[in-house]
Order: sequence, then structure tokens, then C-alpha cells
Amino acid sequence: MTVAAGPVFSPREIPFSFRGSWFGFSPVIAENTYAPDVHLVSHQTGMHPVLRLIPTAGGVRAETTLSATPHELTWTCDDGRIGLAYETPDTVRVRGEGLGLHLVAADPVLTPFSGPYFYADPGDGSWVFTVYQTGRRYRVTLLAGHAKSWGEQALGTTVRGVALRGDEPWEIAVEEYETARAPYRGEAGFEQVLVAARADFDSFRDAVAPWRSDRTPGAELAAYVLWSATVRPAGFVTRPAVLMSKHWMDKVWSWDHCFNAIALAGGLPELARDQFRLVFDHQDAAGALPDSVTHSEVLYNFVKPPIHGWALARLRPPEDGETAEVFGLLERWTSFWLTRRRVPGHEFAHYQHGNDSGWDNATTFDPERVVETADLAAFLVLQMRELARLAAELGRADAAAAWRREADRMREALLAELWDGDRFVARSAHTGRTWSSSSLLDLMPIVLGEELPEPVRASLAARIETHLTEFGLATELPGSPGYQDDGYWRGPIWAPSTVLIEDGLRRAGYPDLADEISARFRVLCEKSGFAENFDARSGAGLRDRAYTWTASAYLILAAAHEHRLTPADPREVSGC
Repeated sequence: MTVAAGPVFSPREIPFSFRGSWFGFSPVIAENTYAPDVHLVSHQTGMHPVLRLIPTAGGVRAETTLSATPHELTWTCDDGRIGLAYETPDTVRVRGEGLGLHLVAADPVLTPFSGPYFYADPGDGSWVFTVYQTGRRYRVTLLAGHAKSWGEQALGTTVRGVALRGDEPWEIAVEEYETARAPYRGEAGFEQVLVAARADFDSFRDAVAPWRSDRTPGAELAAYVLWSATVRPAGFVTRPAVLMSKHWMDKVWSWDHCFNAIALAGGLPELARDQFRLVFDHQDAAGALPDSVTHSEVLYNFVKPPIHGWALARLRPPEDGETAEVFGLLERWTSFWLTRRRVPGHEFAHYQHGNDSGWDNATTFDPERVVETADLAAFLVLQMRELARLAAELGRADAAAAWRREADRMREALLAELWDGDRFVARSAHTGRTWSSSSLLDLMPIVLGEELPEPVRASLAARIETHLTEFGLATELPGSPGYQDDGYWRGPIWAPSTVLIEDGLRRAGYPDLADEISARFRVLCEKSGFAENFDARSGAGLRDRAYTWTASAYLILAAAHEHRLTPADPREVSGC
């Protein structure tokens, strides 16, 4: 049986994983750290390499070609092949012919190792690695061929592993579990496992990108990035969640999740709602959302910008009975900014650090850290507009009117106090002094679209165009003293700023510029993948190379573009 291949990718760029799984396979074992061999890397309690997978010939390491499709990871050489596929989110099957395989504990100190256990006869055994860092067990069960182990039961530092001989076909199952599990008894053959894995991905892909065509060559791989980074509920992750990556950025940050929700909304509305609601499951008593959520920690040291009203307006309406609950959550989040992040007597809320804005080190924050900025005011205007809409839908006319008044008041203050006649400025929350920068962040009020006077829209659009390189919107004006090619938010192209500004320009009456920004970013992703950010001058992918909000941005922009070319029922596409 032959299974359609789908997109082929390098596990050095994108981890090989499976929807729902908390582990993946990659040579990337820590931030910007590449090992010579693929590792099973778990993301429970953090990012931890667990097992090293070494292909062998004659008992020594073999030089192989490593590649992956959505359903199979393969090592190949002239005389042999190893294939690995997920049977379930916590179990993989591995088979080889002409190549052996060594599975070695990644940590030689803190990995007690037991085995072999024989369930029926000496040919039906398993070995168990108990891993301190993840608090989980990893069982290797021999299904065919012969294996031997070394280092079992040894104390202290020692190499522990299992070796499969390559002079005959072999097959194993590898499982991640907690304390105990019945002996592995796989009923499906390896080919059936491949077919089922491919079908699971295909169903997801068809749901989130039914509009894909030859014009959107990155759509299938973008769908894979989202599908493979999805984990089942565990620990503090209360719902099925799309992590930002199954590299080292293995968290859900409290604005990244909005873009993933929008990308999923058209075809998988329930999963999209889970993405939007996840961070609200950890909303604190003050109404603030956490900075980030992952398996074993929830961080409140920073917040993220209130783009949730903007995002909610682009998601499908809440399910019956959910509107009141969503309204309450969004109202508490908005009130946090207006009561806990506003100096008494001031009109504007403030960021206490660049990290609160999501643009951690943008040059806007160079003069001071506690700053009233135009982007924050604009996001809050949109969020209050969404609260007014939800209140009206709930029949709460007084609340709807009150939120409309608050939105009007902040918009008018924004134009009166932070617009200097030529550009928006930032203002110290302590002293009231103002300044401007060359950061794209200063131009983010374009998200208000038609709410801005035409001269303001025109000025913002003209300045945005100066940030547009061959590859997309540089977050710092190229040529400014603060620009850095790999400067995080001081130059590189980012997905969220691209999507927000593209949407704002379109609503502000600048569709041609919006089209150009969309087109350049889509081509960038098709060329350079779905990196955390990109060098604005060369287009090279930077930092984490498998970032889901980048894949989501591609899907959002591509879906909207395809819809403009071929109008259809808007429920069939995601996008702004």
C-alpha cells in the first residue's frame, strides 16, 4: 500500500509530531541547539530531550538522509531505511530494514532504566526509561527482529540504551505514559498506521484550508505546523491547545493564540474557541490575562496587548449560551487596563514594559518603560466596540451605550493628545513627556481603520509604506540607527504586525497597499517557511523555525486572498 506523501520537510526546521501529542522528533534539543541525531523531545514540564535515535550499520553510526512528511519520518541510505509514524498521540511505531537503530537515553545521569521485561517469550520484551525531567516513562517494546540493551539498572552516570540489529527487518513501539500501562499489543500493521496518520492530517488540512490551490503552495505545510503543534489537555493546558511551537517556544502566549484561533475558525470552530478561551481560563482576580501558559507553569510577570476584541470580531459568533460568559471575560480584561493600568486622572492605559506590548524591545520603549502608547489606546477602542456589540446582542442597552461612550472618548483623546499633526507619539506615564520612534509599533493605530480621520489614515499609510521591504513590513524603519537585521522587534518581519496592519489598511481604504503587504508576506513564507520572524533585508527565517502564529498568518492572508479572487460563502474561509 502506498500513502500519498504530502509536503516534504526537514525535521531540522519543523519537528515531526502528531495532533494531540506532547512529544515530537527533532535534532533541536534546546534554544538554537542542534544535536547530530534526532531526539524524542517531550514538552511536558518544559522542553526535554529524552531519547537519542541513532541509525546504525554494522553496529556503528550510519550516514543517512533524514526527511519527513506529515505521516512519516524517515532515515534512508543506499542499503536501508527506517520509518517512524504515530499510532496514537502517545505511541509511535518504528520499523527498519537494512539499517539498525540505537535508542540511547539523552541524559546519562537522571534516566533510570529497567528491562528487559518479557511478557510472553524472549522475543516479546520491553525496556522502560524513567525520565526525571518529564516525570514520565518511555517504554520500548520489540515487535519484530532482535534487540539488546546495556546500562539497565546501573546507578549514576552511564550510557543506557537499546540496540536493534540491522541485518534483519525489525519493528518496535515507543510509548510515553505516566505510572503504569498494560503491555503493548498493537493490532494494526505499520502500513495501516501510516494510512491512519495521513488521514488524520488530511482531515485537519481540508478543514482549515479548503480553499487552497496552486496559488497557495504553502497552505498544506502551514496546516501541518498547526496540526503537529496541537497538544491534548494536560497540566495547566485546560483545552486542546496549539502551542506556539514544538521547539523551545512551547507555550501559549496571551496574544499569539488569537491568530491561531482566527486561522482555525472557518473549518474547526470548536478548536478555534478553545484557542481563544484557553488564556481566559487563567484570568486573575484583577481581570488580567497571564503572559503565558504551558504544561507546568502559568506566568503573570507580564501581560500582552488587548487585541482580543479585535480577534473576537473575526471569529465565528459564540455558541448559544456563551455570549454572556464571553462578554464577562472580555469586560474584566478591558477593565483591568482601565483601572489597574491607568494613572489616576489620565485618559490612557499604559504598558509597564515593552514585553507587555508583545513588541519586547521595540525602539518605542528606549526612552522609558512605563509608557502610554497609541497602539494600546487603539486596541482598547476596538475592544470596547466589541463589548458594546456583545452587550447589545445580550439586550443590555445601557451597557452597550456605556461602552460606546468609553470607546468614543478614548478615540477622541487619542487624536487630541497623542497625534501631533504628523504622527502618533508615545508619552511617559510618569512625566508626561512625549517622543516618537522609527518603530512600526507607532503606526499600529491604523487598526482603527475607518474610525480615523482621512488625513491621519493617509499619513499612517504613507509611513507604513516606508517600512515595506522586498519581503514585508520591517518592524523598525530600515536605515534607522535602531535597526538590526536579527534584532527581534527592532527590524525583522513578524506575522502579527503584518496581519493587524494589513487588516487595518484594508478597512482604512487602502486595499492596494494591503494587497501588496499580504502578497509579500505570503511569498516570504513560501520561500523561507514559518519562522518566528524574518530578516527584513534578506528574507531569511530567524529564531524558532516552526512558529504557529506565522503559519496561521499565512493561512489567514491566503484564505482572504483566495476569497477575494473567488467569492464564496464567507463561512468557508478564515481571514480578516
